[in-house]
Amino acid sequence: MKNFALKMKEAVIAVLPITALVFILNFSLGSMPTLNLASFLVGAVLLVVGMALYTLGSSVFMEPAGEHIGAKVTSTGKVWFILLVALVVGVVVTVAEPDLTVLATQIGSIPNIVLIASVGAGVGVFMVIAVLRVLLKIRLNALLIALYAVVFVLAAFVAEGYVPLSFDSGGVTTGPITVPFILALGVGISGAVGGSRSQEDSFGMVGICSVGPIIAVLILGLVYKTDAQADAAALTVFSDFGDVMAAYGKALPVYLEEVGIALAPIFVVFLIFQFTMLKLPVKTLLRMMIGAVYTYIGLTLFLAGVNVGFMQAGTFIGGAVADVSRWLVIPIGALIGSLIVLAEPAVHVLNRQVEQITGGAISRKNMLVVLVISMAVAVALSMIRVATGISVWWILLPVYIVALALSFFVPKIFTAIAFDSGGVASGPMTATFLLPFAMGATAELGGSIINDAFGTVAFVAMTPLVAVQVMGLVYRVKKTVAHRVAAEQYRALLAREGEIIELEGEMS
Repeated sequence: MKNFALKMKEAVIAVLPITALVFILNFSLGSMPTLNLASFLVGAVLLVVGMALYTLGSSVFMEPAGEHIGAKVTSTGKVWFILLVALVVGVVVTVAEPDLTVLATQIGSIPNIVLIASVGAGVGVFMVIAVLRVLLKIRLNALLIALYAVVFVLAAFVAEGYVPLSFDSGGVTTGPITVPFILALGVGISGAVGGSRSQEDSFGMVGICSVGPIIAVLILGLVYKTDAQADAAALTVFSDFGDVMAAYGKALPVYLEEVGIALAPIFVVFLIFQFTMLKLPVKTLLRMMIGAVYTYIGLTLFLAGVNVGFMQAGTFIGGAVADVSRWLVIPIGALIGSLIVLAEPAVHVLNRQVEQITGGAISRKNMLVVLVISMAVAVALSMIRVATGISVWWILLPVYIVALALSFFVPKIFTAIAFDSGGVASGPMTATFLLPFAMGATAELGGSIINDAFGTVAFVAMTPLVAVQVMGLVYRVKKTVAHRVAAEQYRALLAREGEIIELEGEMS
């Protein structure tokens, strides 16, 4: 209960700012129907409780399960077995990822199953590549440069709408179910492999897995001839508050089923390993089972809140802001983005793991500040596209070139954390509030939703690549300066001791 109370406090602090901002924007720019606003408030309450339960359950079940399995699989020394587990885990957790379903349902021209299956296959294959990188000790930046070269070559040959959609797919697949497990799996595998680069290898797996869906959707664009299309959702009409509660009553069983399907493969895989290889003590196993229940209930409440309450609020607010001024969407979007990242549950999981793995050298607070700034920049860039209609290429290509170039000048662990952060920042709040916000603004301005609004998730996943590495560059400069100062002080001390010895010699 102590831990839950602490998580509740953290969740309130995370969700309250974006809730307050929506209220302010609603009453200052154009009022949402009262019952839709009530639906948003109910969603905010579910967000708080759901996030608290999810983060508590993740630390008790998801992370330990991933670390135990990763370490045990690697200790067998059977490469084929390690890669098979990576492939299966990558596919099953992605296909069942709720964020991916949210994105797929907003693309009317491509059947959900086609998009979801393509993305799942992409993550599974690239999970194998990520594990091979650790086993073969391949430099992360060299691999990323090769992979993104393939991405941009493929992107040159597909219809324009598939480019933002592919990068958005890469962002949403690394959601609240996949991130804790993949991060922990990376920690377990790198720890079992060992070596001087084990700390660096603990991160980077999420970043590599994020590339898989991009390539998969681009390939889909080459073979699937229908152009990608999307439309902004209309506000649900409620007749009374009973209708609002009925909407949540209908949604909860749906998300109970979706989250159950999503968690079941991980749960089954863990139990298979438990009874065949892990054999954890009964007390530890029971604790983890309770954590699994927390994760299940928490994520169900969270997804019901964001999908029923926040998605429509995002569309309405985006349209209301754009109705006032097409340029106002840029600062308002940046402000919303900076607050949204606080409510992304997987962000807090990553920040905690970063602090633990680096022994506090990279603190949770510093990571959160960097992600808040990068999120604000990401949404501002996205809103510039909404306001002007410029191609996604004018932003994506230069930023990725800068991000990959920085990887040669910063400590390697910062590059790994940066590419993981990109996938983690683009979670369910981005898919269900920021993307609808962009869609609402684009619809109000008469733009192309698939070309102008989509890409928002991609930018959210992109800017941390630069921001976290810039933090690494500052860290390296400070460390270099500190070493020089220490060296000068040491030389001064030696010189002083020499003078004292010489003086003593003269006196004697």
